[in-house]
Amino acid sequence: MTSPIDLYFWPTPNGWKAAIALEEMGLPYTVHLVNIKEGAQFEPAFLAISPNNKMPAITDPDGPDGAPISIFESGAILQYLARKTGQFCGATERERIAVDQWLMWQMGGLGPMAGQAHHFLKYAPAMEPPQDLPYAKDRYRSETARLYRVLDAQLSKHEFVAGDFYSIADMAIWPWASLWEGQEQSLEDKPHMARWLDTVGKRPGVLAGRALHADLRTDLRADKASHSVLFKRD
Repeated sequence: MTSPIDLYFWPTPNGWKAAIALEEMGLPYTVHLVNIKEGAQFEPAFLAISPNNKMPAITDPDGPDGAPISIFESGAILQYLARKTGQFCGATERERIAVDQWLMWQMGGLGPMAGQAHHFLKYAPAMEPPQDLPYAKDRYRSETARLYRVLDAQLSKHEFVAGDFYSIADMAIWPWASLWEGQEQSLEDKPHMARWLDTVGKRPGVLAGRALHADLRTDLRADKASHSVLFKRD
């Protein structure tokens, strides 16, 4: 029997990626909560696994050649799990290239831009003192909208992001795209994205990964005590 993978997790879009992948791939896992609101991501034991002090991270006791391995960065985790199981990474080299490029699109584009949109639209104005910055809000709202237009155009041609097959690219993009309302976006002009959000969101693995410790999600705008940890500048 496969040994459980240790998942270092907090219920955020990046955390959901790893949880969804583990659920979709049918891999056993043990959850270790990393309370980012209280600074657990800076503890030495976690930094030994994830030196960039970000979660998710995993430790697989059955890594390459049977030796344990720890992996940080959500995209790297998805690629590793897909290779390990032979699932959701494409059946041909062309499909694998398509999956990789859309995964990189999420990692280098949608994730950072949507994350900044969340920060400047929702959290920065709630800080003490308030940081209500119209230029930053417009900049990240507009760039997120541009990226969703790119996504909608791709989905007008294919059922899923990398083609007509479900992949780790969908697992990476859906958690961020599902929060479109908080990014002040609209789906009225993005019917293909709306269709895809609904289709992916109904998958049992996605539902289970998204629900993992969902009770721990709180409105960070009201949680002033967490701001100095989450938004610290050093």
